[in-house]
Amino acid sequence: MATVADQFIQVLRQAGVRRIYGVVGDSLNPVVDAVRRTGGDIEWVHVRNEEAGAFAAAAEAQTTGRLAVCAGSCGPGNTHLIQGLYDAHRSGAPVLALASQIPSTQVGSGYFQETHPERLFTECSHYCELISTPGQMPRILRTAIQHAVGLGGVAVLALSGDVASKDAENPTGEHDFLFRKGIVKPPADQVDQLAHALNRARKPMLFCGSGVQNAHAEVMQLAHKLLSPIGHALRGKEWIQYDNPFDVGMSGLLGYGACYEAMQAADLVLMLGTDFPYDPFLPGRNTIQVDDDPAKLGRRTPLTLAVHGDVGETLRLVMDKVEQKRDQSYLDEMLHRHTRALEGVVSAYTRDIEKHIPIHPEYVADVLDDLADDDAIFTVDTGMCNVWVARYITPNGRRRVMGSFVHGSMANALPHAIGAQYGAPGRQVISVSGDGGLGMLLGELLTVRLHRVPVKIIVFNNASLGMVRLEMLVDGLPSYETDHEAVDYAAIAQAAGIEAARVERPADVRAAMATALAAPGPYLLDVATDPNALSIPPHITPQQVKGFALAAGKTVLTGGVGKMLDLARSNLRNIPRP
Repeated sequence: MATVADQFIQVLRQAGVRRIYGVVGDSLNPVVDAVRRTGGDIEWVHVRNEEAGAFAAAAEAQTTGRLAVCAGSCGPGNTHLIQGLYDAHRSGAPVLALASQIPSTQVGSGYFQETHPERLFTECSHYCELISTPGQMPRILRTAIQHAVGLGGVAVLALSGDVASKDAENPTGEHDFLFRKGIVKPPADQVDQLAHALNRARKPMLFCGSGVQNAHAEVMQLAHKLLSPIGHALRGKEWIQYDNPFDVGMSGLLGYGACYEAMQAADLVLMLGTDFPYDPFLPGRNTIQVDDDPAKLGRRTPLTLAVHGDVGETLRLVMDKVEQKRDQSYLDEMLHRHTRALEGVVSAYTRDIEKHIPIHPEYVADVLDDLADDDAIFTVDTGMCNVWVARYITPNGRRRVMGSFVHGSMANALPHAIGAQYGAPGRQVISVSGDGGLGMLLGELLTVRLHRVPVKIIVFNNASLGMVRLEMLVDGLPSYETDHEAVDYAAIAQAAGIEAARVERPADVRAAMATALAAPGPYLLDVATDPNALSIPPHITPQQVKGFALAAGKTVLTGGVGKMLDLARSNLRNIPRP
């Protein structure tokens, strides 16, 4: 007779699950054995840390749009999951986590490795419950799956090993899971109000997030009618920047181009499918927001109109009501400013490149952009790597860029790459890793080697926590404990059985990158980049200038004159042009 563990795996198969990421152990043994007995229908992907398993599941779910699964044994095994589950949940990735539990008769006794997963994971999930009896199956598992795929995010189930070993009480049966959700249609009066506001505006500007994923054509059509510049948030870049003659760049701390200027100069900002969190970059006036999640409307900035609807559906309904504008002076000015801003930065990092050692990270990102496949998937570590990818990797409608863009966790790039590669086995997957992020979950190199996952790992190795360094400087603090001795990650990868190379001269970057990307299996390219290359946001506040000057003074007074000169030389090229 089938056990609860068998039934658990049967339901996962019905939901289209093909693998579980995790570390085997004790309370998970009945479930792991049920996986073994599927004969390969479901694969167990052994990772070195459950955190990485959750990250991998999140990336697989984002790659395929379907449910992905991770698991952790009792106590520390499942508490390791929490970082990756926060990332998955805040990214809207449909992930089911199995948090195995101590023997059911011992719960509440202070037993070895006792935790309460049904309490621990509530903040990073839509659904978090304990299966305490066989009679709850399969309904509770199906309910959890539907929460994950229906609401977009995480569902967690706690299950004791002894309960998993018991005979199933209910038939598994068949079940149709709802994977394709309906499209939210905005109320007619909101559409009319939106059209009226757009027709009145003299200088409208469109600001796009990930919610424009399926609305590229509609956004372009609206911009053409309004003669409006289009800016984007980080998560909107891959969906809207390509084939876009209205593009003025990105806003936010990682931003570039004229997006910030265009937004401040606009007399109406239309936010489309974005939950952009950095309100100091928003104008705080004359703003309309369109989103299919009503909870996001107005939580970042006051709105003159809130529109509840899918972006594509809303724009299709409003399009015929929008009048064609004739004055394009505002658009032309913003496009001109955007071009000037980009030309200044590009000329800076392409001039005398071969003389600049350590290597410009901007140059490395530019070469990667040039050589990567047209449908490559880039996974990117939080920190300075985020900056270089955001600014220099060119979207085209087929490429994907994934990162911990909402939760902001370190060390996500490599485990994300593992999950993305499983989700898209025929595509080139590139982990853009910082040395800090790679070092934090370094054991996942062993996962790559064990499963022969053909990811390409490009390490921007500046021997520094560059983003933290910048944060200290703008706060008026000398950098402290951000820099460390250089590590040869190529040597570590080679010791783990992964092909690798290290590059220290700019002249060698292109050839080494081409070799790495052409390798049939996994490959790590360790590039020694300039630790003094810091990102300069498109808008610098007086407080930031004051903080940087204060930090410079403190550094000089403590004997760091050379350090500050190196910092200045490396970053004059990145200062925004007026």
